[in-house]
Amino acid sequence: MKIYKALIGLGVAGALCSPLPAKAGDTTVKLSLSKAVSIARQNNYTVKAARSRVDQAEGRVVQTRQSFLPKVTLSETLLITNDPAAALVFKLQQQSLQNSDFEASRMTHPDVINDFNTSLQVMQPLFNADASTGKTMAVRAKKGQEFLAERTEEAIGLQVSKVFYGLILARKNIEAVDHSIETMQGYSSEAAKGYRAGLLTKSDKLSTDVRLAELQEQKLMLRDAVKNATDMLRVMLNLDSGVTVVPTGDLVVDGAVSDGEETTSLVNRSDLKAFETFAQVAGYQEEMIRQSRLPRLNAFLQTNLHSNNIFGGGASWALGLNMQWNIFDGDATAGRILEAKAQQREAMYSYEAAKSNSLAEVAQARRSLKTARERIDVASKSLEAAKVSLQYIGKQYKSGMAMTFELLMREQAHSYAKMRLNQATYDYCVSRSELEYYRGN
Repeated sequence: MKIYKALIGLGVAGALCSPLPAKAGDTTVKLSLSKAVSIARQNNYTVKAARSRVDQAEGRVVQTRQSFLPKVTLSETLLITNDPAAALVFKLQQQSLQNSDFEASRMTHPDVINDFNTSLQVMQPLFNADASTGKTMAVRAKKGQEFLAERTEEAIGLQVSKVFYGLILARKNIEAVDHSIETMQGYSSEAAKGYRAGLLTKSDKLSTDVRLAELQEQKLMLRDAVKNATDMLRVMLNLDSGVTVVPTGDLVVDGAVSDGEETTSLVNRSDLKAFETFAQVAGYQEEMIRQSRLPRLNAFLQTNLHSNNIFGGGASWALGLNMQWNIFDGDATAGRILEAKAQQREAMYSYEAAKSNSLAEVAQARRSLKTARERIDVASKSLEAAKVSLQYIGKQYKSGMAMTFELLMREQAHSYAKMRLNQATYDYCVSRSELEYYRGN
């Protein structure tokens, strides 16, 4: 019984990534694995969040245009004053100055004046050395986010595959338990006849009932595993709570496992591409900080309209150049350069560590796949032997030449062998998906 409880635990663990409650489905949808993965890549919230980070990076790329495109500002200012100097200047700007305004009494005690100032200012960057590098950095950062989004889709695809295979495993185990229940019901009936005829003890009769109860308990647990895996799959695919997913297909073993080179270049791994890209971004960051030491040159054009009443009066314009050069900033730039260098080293170390880990992951997945394939061969032979043994002892039991405990031992061995084969096949399919994921296929 302990062996069976452990086996059921493995079945449940294989069927779930994490249990999530969900309502019973009202609609049944049959899905293949490829279709389920495709739906998850489109609808899964984690994938959508990763794509949103790509959109954020695109927004930062658009922001870099400010270093090349003009900046246009329109403003309107209203000022009311009786300040002598301001009144004289405003009248001059409004082109309404008269000779009488220069009288001493009017200059020292002017009337209250209104000034509507409509101003249009255009600033055009001409030379910002760090602007071009900043744009390149933003574009590369966006590319890195695209690689991460792609890897997120692959990770969700792997999780869907595991849950999908786990759902098939739980269903196959239910089929195996149903067959065992049917078999034990037959033997239990034979035991009842033997007990009524006085050929078997009550203990023998009850032992068959106990075994039958064990199998029924296993079936209940496996049904929960099916429901839990179905709920999890529905959540990952972002389907309505009233939808029940029924997997199509089977746990398929696709031939021998090639040894291959574990040091194969993992050029297709999206996460490694992302690490490499972010290392480049860190390099651009240092370059941009160095270029910020150079002078900046901007052109500007400003027009002003001053009037006592809005949109009338005197107009003026000014055109000029502005140069700014931060010669010394108290070593703030030097400190930023040191920080950027350290960030670049960190990015390179992370990239190298990810490459090393990926090689180990590929090797581990390949070993698991190879071991699972060998386990399938062993489990298949064990199942065939257990089947022959059960058939033989079953005939002996019906003829009264075998004890009940012998029958129960053979039946348990046969049921256990079927589930071992199912589990090995499940592990093979999962290891194959993990190998594809770790290799970036």
